Amino acid sequence: MQVIDTAIPDCKIIEPKVFGDARGSFMESFNAKLFAEKVAPDVVFVQDNQSVSQRGVLRGLHYQIEHAQGKLVRVIEGEVFDVAVDLRRSSPTFKRWVGVTLSAENNRQLWLPPGFAHGFLVTSERATFLYKTTDYYAPEHDRTLAWNDPTLAISWSLEAIGAPTISAKDAVGKSLADADTYA
Repeated sequence: MQVIDTAIPDCKIIEPKVFGDARGSFMESFNAKLFAEKVAPDVVFVQDNQSVSQRGVLRGLHYQIEHAQGKLVRVIEGEVFDVAVDLRRSSPTFKRWVGVTLSAENNRQLWLPPGFAHGFLVTSERATFLYKTTDYYAPEHDRTLAWNDPTLAISWSLEAIGAPTISAKDAVGKSLADADTYA
């Protein structure tokens, strides 16, 4: 497993080692010991989630203000542009975002520690997105940050896709100035 720093040091790209031959391929998608040694110690995942979306679907930017979730995200079918926004006021990267292309082809994963809003845009015809979380879903603490907030200026690269397909919840996400953030 190779770990790559992003522009936000707490967010890490993880590239599992893939072994291939004439039969196909094999990779270890998660190893708790290696994750603790190379990415983040003392992380316990309690829930796995999966979504399937069509090209142009934008999900996010989601977070929980209490019961904040760390997330280990990956794509097993298709491709997405994945985004993490630092909402930790005490962080030197507060209000900054990082974006990474995750696909079934590149096998990359992204680690987002608790305190980040998360979202992704499907850039392939279809994508199956998997993620592990460090806390359970708590709907009463669920928050949505506006995916198109001009102060964030996230480069979603919508030119090739057009207007994204978003949920009613995501359509009314709060601006960064009005959003709940972490200490």
